[in-house]
Amino acid sequence: MAETRKCPYCAEEIPAEAVRCRYCRSRVAAFDFERWYRDHPERRLAGVAAAVSHVLAVPVTFVRVGFLVLTFIHLLGPILYGILWLLLPFVPGTPSPLERGLATAQDWVGRLRGFSPRRPGPPPEARNGGDYGAGAVPGGPLP
Repeated sequence: MAETRKCPYCAEEIPAEAVRCRYCRSRVAAFDFERWYRDHPERRLAGVAAAVSHVLAVPVTFVRVGFLVLTFIHLLGPILYGILWLLLPFVPGTPSPLERGLATAQDWVGRLRGFSPRRPGPPPEARNGGDYGAGAVPGGPLP
């Protein structure tokens, strides 16, 4: 038998993959973070509109028109689209572009700290190999 769960609003048993409760018609999947991902067949540009439409259970055309309307209101459409693109992973269970970028930045900063000039290192003689040639004096003229 298919997996079920209880509706948080009316406590009736509904299928686990349901977006709306068939008894009280409330949306039950809007805040289920496993459903927020961008890899849907209806995606066009980055999949943000398709992800929002799947979570809110509205047609993807309505979401796209909503982003278009928000574009004419102080450019909120592209800003919101970009924020959601950074926050939503492409496939469930993978890191979002923001998480990947932060991990790369942390790795980069960690590497920079590893090569910090304030960090004590070997003396200059050891860095040059310590061999100055026969009769050569460090800092003196070359033979």
